[in-house]
Amino acid sequence: MANNRIGIREFVELTVRTGDLNPITSNSNNTAIIGSQIHRKLQAAHRESDYEREVYLKTAVTVNDEDYQLEGRADGVWTDDTGLTVEEIKTSARPWEEATQNTKDRYWAQARIYGHLLCEQRHLDQATITLVYVQTSTDTVSRFSEVKSAAELADDFTDLLEEFRDWLKLRSDIIKRRNTSIDQLDFPFPQFRAGQHELAAAVYKAIYSQARLFVQAPTGTGKTISALFPTLKAMGTGLIQRAFYLTAKQSTRRVAEQAMALMAQAGLTAKSITLTAKDTITFADEPDDPSKNPYMLGYYDRLKPALHDLLEHEDQLTRPVIETYARKHRLDPFEFSLDASLFCDVIICDYNYLFDPLVFLQRFFSEKDDSNFFLIDEAHNLVSRARDMYTAAITDQDFVQLKKALTPYKGAPLTKVRRAMTRILNTLDATTSTLLTSQPTIFQDDPLDDLTAVLFRFTEVVHDWLSEPPTPALQPAVDLVLPVFFLANQYLRIGDFYDATFKTEVTKENGQIMVKELCLDPSQFVDEALKKGRGAVLFSATLSPMAYFQKLLGGIDNSLAYTLPSPFDPAKQAVIVDASVNTTYRRRTQDLPQLIASLTTLVRTKSGNYLFFFPSYAYLKTAYEAFTAANPDLKVCAQENAMTEADRQTFLDHFQTGSEPIIGFAVLGGIFAEGIDLKGNRLIGVAIISVGLPGINAETDQLRAYFDRANGQGFAYAYQLPGFNNVLQAGGRVIRGTKDVGVILLIDERFITPRYARLFPDHWTHAQVSYNPTQLAQLLTHFWEAHHENTAHA
Repeated sequence: MANNRIGIREFVELTVRTGDLNPITSNSNNTAIIGSQIHRKLQAAHRESDYEREVYLKTAVTVNDEDYQLEGRADGVWTDDTGLTVEEIKTSARPWEEATQNTKDRYWAQARIYGHLLCEQRHLDQATITLVYVQTSTDTVSRFSEVKSAAELADDFTDLLEEFRDWLKLRSDIIKRRNTSIDQLDFPFPQFRAGQHELAAAVYKAIYSQARLFVQAPTGTGKTISALFPTLKAMGTGLIQRAFYLTAKQSTRRVAEQAMALMAQAGLTAKSITLTAKDTITFADEPDDPSKNPYMLGYYDRLKPALHDLLEHEDQLTRPVIETYARKHRLDPFEFSLDASLFCDVIICDYNYLFDPLVFLQRFFSEKDDSNFFLIDEAHNLVSRARDMYTAAITDQDFVQLKKALTPYKGAPLTKVRRAMTRILNTLDATTSTLLTSQPTIFQDDPLDDLTAVLFRFTEVVHDWLSEPPTPALQPAVDLVLPVFFLANQYLRIGDFYDATFKTEVTKENGQIMVKELCLDPSQFVDEALKKGRGAVLFSATLSPMAYFQKLLGGIDNSLAYTLPSPFDPAKQAVIVDASVNTTYRRRTQDLPQLIASLTTLVRTKSGNYLFFFPSYAYLKTAYEAFTAANPDLKVCAQENAMTEADRQTFLDHFQTGSEPIIGFAVLGGIFAEGIDLKGNRLIGVAIISVGLPGINAETDQLRAYFDRANGQGFAYAYQLPGFNNVLQAGGRVIRGTKDVGVILLIDERFITPRYARLFPDHWTHAQVSYNPTQLAQLLTHFWEAHHENTAHA
């Protein structure tokens, strides 16, 4: 029964909702963060000696012959002369009078359930239910109380449970079909590839033991199916009820979809859904004004039949499927996907749905739930992504441009908005005048409290203005203000997390001011997010050195590490270090002829498709021009900055078997350095130019100083290891299948130093060293002759 858990909030959301969708309150994590602050403030203000805050409550119920555990937390509980009181705190920018009846009904329903559970557990005859409503735009606090007998509360609960019966049956039927199919499900390939069985076993053990597991599984292991298959098997035994497959890129989300489709062909009956970003999936014909949006008006009145229709006919809820049913039933597709996700077994989504404090999924992650498990794909990307999620910046231009754009719009409320922006601009000017006396950029430990105060006042004023429905004439002004309002809110929300792992950066360049709350170490925040479930597996082809990723992803003291060997024959991959070239910035011009000679030797020794990876666009361009001048007969293509999806595909389409060989120039750490799959002779070699160190800049130097203080490894954590991870990812483009043969040429004399050689993965330890083009040609010739039969068709 423990795994059939239902949150009281989820219970109420599904049973009491009717009418229109309010996109401001339905999924607003900004509102949730404000609410959390207000909750703490109001709870701290209670003086009752026996006041209990965040009281965990649960009850066992049986519906449709299934056992469930209903659970939640009451904001406050205390006993006085009148008896027991349960307090539920709600926050909104709107006045209580303007809240919809549906919203009020949901608030009261949640509070009454807590009252019912308290009466039941403490054997009480009655309880006082107090609803505290805080209007955030004015700090107005309204309190409403009612006294309910235990019998009345029990009747109310029974009525809701009856309404919920249909939803429970829908979900329980899905689970029954799922578990029956999982019991009969075999691995969807005739046999496990080398390393797959070990990885699958490790994932299952992690779920069973409620562990956090870091896995380095080299390219070709088949990580996605090896993670999802045992996760579903664990689901079938009742260890978990839902898995989140979290990724950084659309390409890896598609791989997860393909794995689910593959298991469906093998007999699996399970619901999976891919969540798409709101801005991407919103229909083009949806008006900005929710009060005129036909996909939001009456949303909840159409939701139930739409969900029944969708779940009866579909198992894989991809974006096209969601859009099809959303149009059919006239529902906002993003909100529809979130509501459908409640009935799904596997949720495929971006990292931010778990880790981002501004957009995480409240319906799943407002509290810890041991029935959830996390699969974090390409986990090496999470380090930089997590830093970005907890970093926020504003510029004076955000407000200067908004003030100018608002010039045509008049009215007293907008005058207040303009005055609030003026105070922000004055504060920014004063800040830079005080701090930037001799340099354009400074970093300091403390946040800028004066700036925080005026930004908070700006958000209050805008909140107040938005609480009044805009006239048609002012709707364009609302559209102008909202992006800046969200920027200010983001800065304030990140400020709530500000601690010793942050720096405040102040910059004035070309007359423009920027202030940034810079997160240097997100490990604590990642750790807290991962604690929301039963456990997690974080996996990638490149999690080396493992301790580095465990530290930065919140797992150094509470996780296990596992490294799988490469499934491929190392003899089929030549790893050669060209130590004749120095690629440091000061030597690039001097060593350019030597670099071109090495690259030419690589592609002339064996004709085929190659990729060259450079640490910057500038270096790429210089080498491209020199290489094409030296080799005018060779076909080349080059990555450009800000390529469209069509441009990227055109670049990759050059790499075909049987066509004229192509040499591609690309950037380390860029779009072609990971996530592309050029099997067989579509790619027979890569050259990686430099050890991949990020460009020296002030922010990365702050990162270096932080880790120098924390563990004495500032250079490694800020520069060396992130750069070398890019090298490993680029090297992983070669050898994508058991029959592949290829070369990795590492061009930089630093690769043979102990600092870098000790970072080589096991399948690179047979690397050879070349000191001149003649020696390089000999090594390459020997390798290709040894594999002539494998490459004769090239």
